[in-house]
Amino acid sequence: MSTLEEIIARIKPLDRSAGEAAQARLDNLTKPLGALGDLERLARHLAEIRGSADIAQPRAAVAVFAADHGVAQAGVSPYPAEVTPQMVFNILAGGAGINVLSRRAEAEVTVVDVGVNYDFGDTPGLVQAKVAMGTKNLAEEAAMTLDEARQAIGVGAQVANKLIADGADLLIAGEMGIGNTTPCAALTALFSGRPVAEVTGRGAGLDEKGLAQKIRIIEKALALHRPSPERPLEALAALGGLEIAAICGYMLEAAAQGVPVIVDGFIAGCGALVATRLAPAVADYLMAGHNSVEIGHQVQLKAMGLTPILSLDLRLGEGTGAALALQIVRAAVAIYNEMATFADAGVTGHQG
Repeated sequence: MSTLEEIIARIKPLDRSAGEAAQARLDNLTKPLGALGDLERLARHLAEIRGSADIAQPRAAVAVFAADHGVAQAGVSPYPAEVTPQMVFNILAGGAGINVLSRRAEAEVTVVDVGVNYDFGDTPGLVQAKVAMGTKNLAEEAAMTLDEARQAIGVGAQVANKLIADGADLLIAGEMGIGNTTPCAALTALFSGRPVAEVTGRGAGLDEKGLAQKIRIIEKALALHRPSPERPLEALAALGGLEIAAICGYMLEAAAQGVPVIVDGFIAGCGALVATRLAPAVADYLMAGHNSVEIGHQVQLKAMGLTPILSLDLRLGEGTGAALALQIVRAAVAIYNEMATFADAGVTGHQG
């Protein structure tokens, strides 16, 4: 297994010449220049990532990383921690939102236990890669050790490597973990420099009292650990979650193999944010699936320079927004390959 440093060293710049060649084809399709807006941007971006102006429909795969959080016991979520394993079983049974939307988008779903506080035994279909039985309470002590953070990053990288080896050339990361918006808000505040209250939302539906408690917990954690944004791995260990670390590793490995990732909402965005702090070039391989209702998500996207494909007031997570956006990416590829050029159609092109 590659080390974190080895994975980062393999990430290459995009092929801008392939993007220029793709743009030349887009400009010759039977439409005014730029008339298909973001569909054209997506097609060009895919060409740059793949290093070729010949782009086919992606073979997409979704990995849902599940883990528990010690901070969930501090009243930061209206749902009890036992919902995490219950939802893992629901996803494995095909009954969750991510299953429905992935089926529509023609993407397979893999579920990975990276840190659920539950013994799944020999549950069929579950990738068992548990690093720990959840994290510690970040407001009282470090959520993870550095070694646990590295292990979880490694789990994500291994999952990405396996999916790519099995034929996937576009990845989506989803997640399941009660309480996980709290560590994500803490990390987002740290890396953006924004006040905690400006990046902390209601998660799964907190009331005003619960939101105030959540903000206090995050501020306490930041004061306790005094993390540095210049040391992202240490910050991830102190404040993060095992599924967040796994998503980070998943995105790093995808970028190292030249494979695009559609970023979902606030949790996946947090994993992406950590990945881009570890290796800024990762951002070139990311597509923002949507703009989440969680207020910190917009801050994340701005920090990474990403423009969301969709804005549908989503806040479910699991990878659902990214799975929806995959259908837009598929539309962009279809337009690129199937729309006639001016020459093909015998239509007079734009003059100058």
